[in-house]
Amino acid sequence: MTRAISDRRNPIYVRNVPQKGRGVFANIPFKIGDLIERAPTWGFDRSDEKLLERTGLFEYYFVRAMTKPIRNQHSGYVVFGLVSIVNHSSNPNSQIVWTDEDTGAWASIVALKDIQADEEITHRYNNINDYPSTIIFVK
Repeated sequence: MTRAISDRRNPIYVRNVPQKGRGVFANIPFKIGDLIERAPTWGFDRSDEKLLERTGLFEYYFVRAMTKPIRNQHSGYVVFGLVSIVNHSSNPNSQIVWTDEDTGAWASIVALKDIQADEEITHRYNNINDYPSTIIFVK
């Protein structure tokens, strides 16, 4: 077994969570409104979505909650960075904030409440009903 490397230079880290798999944790305290991580994305359309649903990437793509239509709206997004493995919670301590720039869509995870060092970072999944019944979400 390889010994875990603790890198205190990074504000977040990954470790295994019982019944959930990997999770993202705070290495430093975050205050309400703090940016935890900002990650680039790749947007895809419905035909790509059908292909992705047949792969392991299905569990890692994001669906944006849209309040208004945007130009070149995609069916979903693959998010690059640790944002992609933040676990679901019905009482999350962070949220995903989307921004559209000339370099594409970006997903940022922002603290909804104060988060202590070594606390798991969670958010509410928008597309939880799209998951197969074999995937059970721990609250």
